[in-house]
Amino acid sequence: MQQSAPPGTVPRARDRTAPARRAAGAPIREDGSQPMARRFRRIDTVPPYAFAAVDALKAELRRAGQDVVDLGFGNPDIPSPPEAVEKLQEAAAKERNHRYSSSRGLPKLREAICALYRRRFGVELDPETQAITTIGAKEGLTHLMWVLVGPGDSAVVPTPSYPIHAYAPFFAGAAVLRAPISGGLDAIEEALVASRSRPRAIVMSYPHNPTTTCAELELFEGVVALAREHEAVIVHDFAYADIAFDGHEPPSILQVPGAADVAVELYTLTKGFSMAGWRVGFLVGNAEVVAALARLKSYLDYGTFQPIQIAATVAMNEAPDYPEQVCELYRRRRDALCSGLARIGWEVAAPKGTMFVWAPIPEGYAAAGSHEFALRLAREALVAVSPGAGFGEGGEGHVRFALVENEQRIRQAVRGIRRALPELATAARA
Repeated sequence: MQQSAPPGTVPRARDRTAPARRAAGAPIREDGSQPMARRFRRIDTVPPYAFAAVDALKAELRRAGQDVVDLGFGNPDIPSPPEAVEKLQEAAAKERNHRYSSSRGLPKLREAICALYRRRFGVELDPETQAITTIGAKEGLTHLMWVLVGPGDSAVVPTPSYPIHAYAPFFAGAAVLRAPISGGLDAIEEALVASRSRPRAIVMSYPHNPTTTCAELELFEGVVALAREHEAVIVHDFAYADIAFDGHEPPSILQVPGAADVAVELYTLTKGFSMAGWRVGFLVGNAEVVAALARLKSYLDYGTFQPIQIAATVAMNEAPDYPEQVCELYRRRRDALCSGLARIGWEVAAPKGTMFVWAPIPEGYAAAGSHEFALRLAREALVAVSPGAGFGEGGEGHVRFALVENEQRIRQAVRGIRRALPELATAARA
């Protein structure tokens, strides 16, 4: 039975387009009308995920039964330390460990990271005032920017860069000043001087993702001097502290005398200890900055699951040499990829750090851009890589390989690339 309209109202005309709009996915109210589109803060101006097209094609190919070698996403495949896994199982079985933890991190965990810094870098840190745990380096960097910068401020960020290095200050409302990674200290100084807003933060990351650029202590000494001059805080993302080759030993910025007056460093167990999914990171260094992040995090979280914190403590204390084993695996993969590409005519410099290879697109293939080249490798070589343009200015003309497959799979990837780039193979034979 059809219900009549309330007295004194004009019946609403039936919306005969509603079924079509529903089929198209447009939101429809019960009365058939379409609400205004919502506007969201911060994310409305964020561009689409730069690697989405490659990921979508990879998924499509795999659904079709194709064996795609995924060297795109830097997702470590090496197991975590057995000592940590065993301790996690033991700690998780205890009911008392299932309660809320502390956003600052367990005292023994903070003591463990300070002991690691003492052993590795000769840096003395106070676990009570100069160390705090984060839910991975990415979370730590993002929330740190909330207390360092805001509207009217600016942050110097390397370019190209890991995307969150630029978007963390952006989400906090600050202007982002780009400093080409190839320009070193001069580029950072130029960005500071040219800024129209107050530069309050300098973001650095060595060994660098995606370019694999490495730094010596002299660079940090120069940046510490600049930070003092401009009253800025240096934030060094030290995610690849443990992944270095050919005798390179990545320095901590805190090794510079007096650096703790102006600098903090993000260290993580993700890469060296291969504990990516555990989400265990640390911010160490300047006590005021650490305290500011601790105050903010007290409102935001209760820290990582306590058994994970306990197991992470064991990893650093009882398996301190595990990063060396991980590093050796990445070195062998690096050598397999770089030597394999060289044999087919694609000369790529072997990196001295990180779990990546940053490769200039071969001559004759670069004109279409890194996105199209990455799609070609996925379609024709069945190899997924990250397009350089996805890492911002300066990334175009390159692709990034992640060393997250074993040597056999990497050799399979090289064979696929040889088939997909016949001009390259012809030039190599000539």
